[in-house]
Amino acid sequence: MLAVFRRFTRSRFGAVFAILFLAVIAGAFILGDLSNGQFGSTLRGSGGTAAKAGGHSLSQSEVQDRIQRVYENARRSNPALTIGEFFAQGGATQVFDQLVASLTLRAFADDQGVHISKRLVDAQIAQIPAFQDAAGNFSQDNFRSLLIRERITEQALRDDISREILERQLLGPVGLGVKLSDSLVLPYASLLLEARQGTIAAIPAVAFLDDKVPTDAQLTDYYKRNADRFTIPEQRRIRYAVIDAQRFAQASQPSDAEIAAAYNQNKAAYAAKQNRSVEQLVLPTQAGAKAIADKVKGGTALSAAAKDAGLEALTLTDQSQAALTGSAGKAVADAAFAAKQGDIVGPVRGPLGWIVLRVTAITQTPARPLAAVRSEIVETLRAQKEKALLTELTGKLEDQIADGGTFDEVAKDNGLKLETSPLLLATGKQVEDSAYVPSPDLQPLIAPAFAMSADDDAQLAPITPDKRYALIAPTDIVAAAPPPLAKVKALVQAQYQLNQGNEKAKKVAEEIRAKVAKGMKLADAVAAVGVKLPAPQVLGGRRADIMRGEQRPPAEVAILFSMAPNTVKTLPIGQDRGQFVVQLNAIQRGDAKDQPELLKQVRDQLSEVVGQEYGQQFERAVEKELGVTRNAKSVAEARTALTATNSGGQ
Repeated sequence: MLAVFRRFTRSRFGAVFAILFLAVIAGAFILGDLSNGQFGSTLRGSGGTAAKAGGHSLSQSEVQDRIQRVYENARRSNPALTIGEFFAQGGATQVFDQLVASLTLRAFADDQGVHISKRLVDAQIAQIPAFQDAAGNFSQDNFRSLLIRERITEQALRDDISREILERQLLGPVGLGVKLSDSLVLPYASLLLEARQGTIAAIPAVAFLDDKVPTDAQLTDYYKRNADRFTIPEQRRIRYAVIDAQRFAQASQPSDAEIAAAYNQNKAAYAAKQNRSVEQLVLPTQAGAKAIADKVKGGTALSAAAKDAGLEALTLTDQSQAALTGSAGKAVADAAFAAKQGDIVGPVRGPLGWIVLRVTAITQTPARPLAAVRSEIVETLRAQKEKALLTELTGKLEDQIADGGTFDEVAKDNGLKLETSPLLLATGKQVEDSAYVPSPDLQPLIAPAFAMSADDDAQLAPITPDKRYALIAPTDIVAAAPPPLAKVKALVQAQYQLNQGNEKAKKVAEEIRAKVAKGMKLADAVAAVGVKLPAPQVLGGRRADIMRGEQRPPAEVAILFSMAPNTVKTLPIGQDRGQFVVQLNAIQRGDAKDQPELLKQVRDQLSEVVGQEYGQQFERAVEKELGVTRNAKSVAEARTALTATNSGGQ
């Protein structure tokens, strides 16, 4: 439980990471990809078995495929994420664990006779935005074409959705209704109110720099041992060919016949029309409505008569006869449009009772001849034809690519101009030219180009949806690697000297810590070093305040909340910049017993975490009961294969 609270009170990076991998894996392997209209690439790896549960098995190739997809999803949010960093953060292991959990629950469901109906899966598919048309309705054409384009079978999609629904149905109830007592919640809520104060001294590496120039041998050795510090992230050239709707400017111009036909089809919209504004009152009885009508006809305002009766009149502004029919009924609308301005109408029977109304305004709109609306019709038809022609061309390009056409062949066959970017980082920056800025056309293509694998077919990416697209493909992929030492020698030398200064700062910090631990004041210990150092500072605050929101507090402040009373510790500043010496001065305990809102907030969040843990424990119990077997080498094999696939181990 303490581990749960540590996750709750610390930075939310861990929670965000868990959401990214667990939520995506548990439910959005397919749903999340489809919602974005992207599925990721399908890998072909070892056909060995990664896990078995009952009559079900998980292949090694499925594991690799899933890990690749989750990695690609993560890169859409963080294009600079490398496969090595993904693995270091535990991504592959979490994916594998969740896949085994899914396999286990499917075997358990079979054993218990639990099945997911086709109708339920159909309903889930219909809700996926990528399969919907512009009106938000499920489109069979979109569904089929998207599956074909991404080379995913309908059955594979249905299997994934079935597993996601099954997990939700089996694990959801396990975590429901978690109730944590006040005695359990209070200590954790009180910890949020705890305040700590400490004195922090910075021992910067720059205070101990040596003016002596390092030898080439020293620099070479240092560079080899710290190559990762100087590694340039993966770089790519992007080949692209822009498809602009403007190419159809001539072809999309409507003819006179088309303009006339559009006018005739919508003649009612251009005909003369009359709108009316009315003030109306709805009453439950005819007698009551007649009494109000008589009173208004006698000179009382309808709003005043309604108020005297404890009611309120409703004003409807600029209503067409059709609109008034829809809201008040045909009889009321006919009577209102037969009356003159200022007339009292009713009582007339409406859908909700008896209606009395007064016509407050009449607006006449004259008919608009073709000449008056010609430019409006031309623009509408031109936009429709332009969009249709653009859709036809992009569909043709996708078909040619699916049929094996190369980037160059497809571009040439369709008269597209090929362009190639310089070597770029995933951020759009250039290593050799810090002033470089991608063009407006290239900027939106960088993220999708970096999400593609080296052997992926060319694909279409939007620049401006429904207006401007580009056919893209990565080329000249330069794997992440350190540059030749000669190119960065000055930087390496500066870093080497800083590193040596940091080693001296580390020794000084330890000496200061030892003196303070024996009773010497921190300020006096710093002054005794004999080198000019920054004066110590007193910092601190309440745990809830310094750990608020998504931002992680400075390490030198956060460490105060993990120290024992009257202790002193050293802490690296980071990046060889020096050391901190941190002394905990005081602890003010918190008490949340009189803060019901805080108790409720902590209870709700801890209940959610505990509910999730119940679900995990249930799955592990089922796994043990069913005797699920795992191939211990699965994650390692997947890492090896994917490291090679994703640009040589970046």
